[in-house]
Amino acid sequence: MGSHAAGRSAARRADHVGAGDAALCGDDRAFGPTRLAGGRRAGCRVSWVYGLIPHLKALHVGMLVLWCGGLFALPLMLARHEPAIGQGDYERIRRATHYAYTFCVTPAAVLAIASGTALIFLREAFVTWMFAKLVFVALLVSFHVWVGYVLVAVAERAGAHRAPQPVLPLLLLLLPVLGILALVLAKPELGEIPVPGWLTEPMGRQLPFDVPRR
Repeated sequence: MGSHAAGRSAARRADHVGAGDAALCGDDRAFGPTRLAGGRRAGCRVSWVYGLIPHLKALHVGMLVLWCGGLFALPLMLARHEPAIGQGDYERIRRATHYAYTFCVTPAAVLAIASGTALIFLREAFVTWMFAKLVFVALLVSFHVWVGYVLVAVAERAGAHRAPQPVLPLLLLLLPVLGILALVLAKPELGEIPVPGWLTEPMGRQLPFDVPRR
């Protein structure tokens, strides 16, 4: 009779003992109490979120490549906005530039920044080189805005506004692109960002407003 009881006990344990992650993400009824099942489901949700990190990285890198490639191509396309090339060719290059900026480069920029921001918080990458990278990203955003301004100016003021030659803009664009690549690949130990001493030392003064208390 003792052997039958031991067999029944072992059979009951086999449903979940040693199942590892499968037990965590499987049927919560095997764990009995509702509180335990809720904790297991919460653990599954956290694991699921962290499982998105490789996909977010792929999305971030892909969108960043598309964004930077578009920023290199758009000044070359804007330089072709010459009425001397003929009305038909001028209309085609203007339409292609507008569609590329609006429906390709700008969405890629938004997705690259959004996925990168999510990766910073998921990986808790609050380090100095990451903050330096964000400075170069801000330069990319500034260049993106400038390209949009030139595009609108050329389209709305035909003949009154000439797009600049692409050599200087492309050289300026190389600075943030190479800076981002160097920081991401090297991940240097930059130490703390130097700040004035009066920002790190208490001054013993009263704030001009009341601080809410809990």
